[in-house]
Amino acid sequence: MKTNNGISFFDKYLSVWVALCIVAGILIGKVFPSLPLLLGKLEYYNVSVPVAILIWIMIFPMMLKIDFSSVVNALKMPKGLTITLVVNWLIKPFTMFGLAWLFFHVIFKSFISPQVAGEYVAGAVLLGAAPCTAMVFVWSHLTKGNPAYTLVQVAINDLVILVAFIPIVTFLLGITGVVIPWNTLILSVVLFVVIPLGTAVIVRRAVMRQKGKEYFENVFLGKFKGTTIIGLLLTLIIIFSFQGDRILNNPLNIVLIAVPLIFQTYLIFFVAYGWARKWKVSHDIAAPAAMIGASNFFELAVAVAIVMFGMESGATLVTVVGVLVEVPVMLTLVRIANSTRPVITS
Repeated sequence: MKTNNGISFFDKYLSVWVALCIVAGILIGKVFPSLPLLLGKLEYYNVSVPVAILIWIMIFPMMLKIDFSSVVNALKMPKGLTITLVVNWLIKPFTMFGLAWLFFHVIFKSFISPQVAGEYVAGAVLLGAAPCTAMVFVWSHLTKGNPAYTLVQVAINDLVILVAFIPIVTFLLGITGVVIPWNTLILSVVLFVVIPLGTAVIVRRAVMRQKGKEYFENVFLGKFKGTTIIGLLLTLIIIFSFQGDRILNNPLNIVLIAVPLIFQTYLIFFVAYGWARKWKVSHDIAAPAAMIGASNFFELAVAVAIVMFGMESGATLVTVVGVLVEVPVMLTLVRIANSTRPVITS
């Protein structure tokens, strides 16, 4: 079901469903405390098997949409791609780290202990180093973005993740003094990027070879509609069955975490969008490029946080708050982009 502005009812109120899942998870943890303990035992090499399955459900449909054969077309319009890559990989991770450190260690130090602040910074780093969620396709549609070029931008960012995510996370977490579990970090990228990406490429090619491109895009992809959000919400219920005590004891921390995340989202959007305006990039490319920069690949960030730090960690909590604030903030950015369309396209 679509609302009048083109976004589905389910997607538009994602923050509401996230909030309800937070409540449900906390209640489950309190009423059925043995259930989180049971789920916590279902691990393999420190990876929660139930959560891993749900995260694959989240990420795989997004990877199916990526047409890597179209990447060569990006060379025809390099400005938008340049903005996306520079903002996502040379600016965004470092501004996220700086803002998180400033707010959690300095501005909010009266409310957050140094240890917890360090965990929060780690979670923010994972969000900042993982750009571009599946929701980018929705934001591109709402801003009348070029869908083919948006797909190319997403595809190239997914390729960059394979080589840039680990070094950036390692460098920034190293500054904070966090001990980097290298094996766990590499395992996370293999599990939640390499495997679903490789599987999606194989499935995409096989289906298109047997049924054709039209069937793949109009029928096959539709079979996965909603699975990303469902997987995300079920994951959140599991996470918050572990996080209940932390939230009930410090409910203000949710608000404190949200502040730098929201600040970062607006900052990166205006950097990318302002750059596009300066370069006179057409609106149908400029708007999605800015949206890709502003949004976070929270599915990946949540997955890596769980594997590296555990479901009860402050780092995981930060990535989940990132999910909570994403939709309402991005909808305001959609309105800003749409209200300035005549300026950009001139």
